[in-house]
Amino acid sequence: MPRSRKPHDLHVVSTDTVTPHLIRVWFSGPGFDAIAAREHTDAYVKLVFLVAGVDYPEPLDLGVVQETLPPEAQPVLRTYTVREVDDENRRFAIDFVVHGDEGVAGPWATRAQPGDTLPMMGPGGGYSPSSDADFHFLVGDETALPAISAALLGMPAGARGIVYAETSEPSDEVELPLPEGFEAHFVRRVGEDHSQLRDAVLAAPWPEGVVQVFAHGEAELTMRGLRPYFRKERAVPAALASISGYWRHGRSEEAFRTWKRDLAAEDAAAPVAG
Repeated sequence: MPRSRKPHDLHVVSTDTVTPHLIRVWFSGPGFDAIAAREHTDAYVKLVFLVAGVDYPEPLDLGVVQETLPPEAQPVLRTYTVREVDDENRRFAIDFVVHGDEGVAGPWATRAQPGDTLPMMGPGGGYSPSSDADFHFLVGDETALPAISAALLGMPAGARGIVYAETSEPSDEVELPLPEGFEAHFVRRVGEDHSQLRDAVLAAPWPEGVVQVFAHGEAELTMRGLRPYFRKERAVPAALASISGYWRHGRSEEAFRTWKRDLAAEDAAAPVAG
């Protein structure tokens, strides 16, 4: 018997072009209740893109689909962070980075119209701004800006912090909802080298007191370099460090997940020093 995995239904309410490469889609529908019950500001969902022309079972159950349909009929899942929740109007926003016809989710967002439907799994999450932190250090590229925005909107009263964000060009800089006591610095990516973001973070003055870190973005070139900086050099404890790769150059999400599993296995098998 396959494990049941029934997604929530979403309906497109409206779309906004935020920057030349960023489209914000507002969703509502039965899936809103799951979003409203989220526990963390970093609430991520898996959007389910069905293959055109395939006759899927109703109601849709991804467990049944995985067990009964061939590989070419399997839906594509893409992970996104909820950028903003409008409880009053029962809607929430997800930002899609778009690069022409590249990928699955970006082209879908480009064509999305009010009334379109989309299945959703989740939400999950594990990070929220801590009221015990004296300072909040937020780092990311375009893919992390929705999560950073959500974190800024959820900051406790009187919080202080800084944002370092990377974009490919000035027109991709989004207006962040900065609370009083926060500042933001945008750096420019050159080609596929993310050293500008990494170097900007390493050169930044380190704040005093208890620091909470949220650093998400490109996995191999950025986060693998920043993780030891925050965790070892700056001794940020695991409970106050949310550091993870959202994507990797040249990899689909499926290939990226495989790479992360292999990397975790390698780390677990590595000999312990001492």
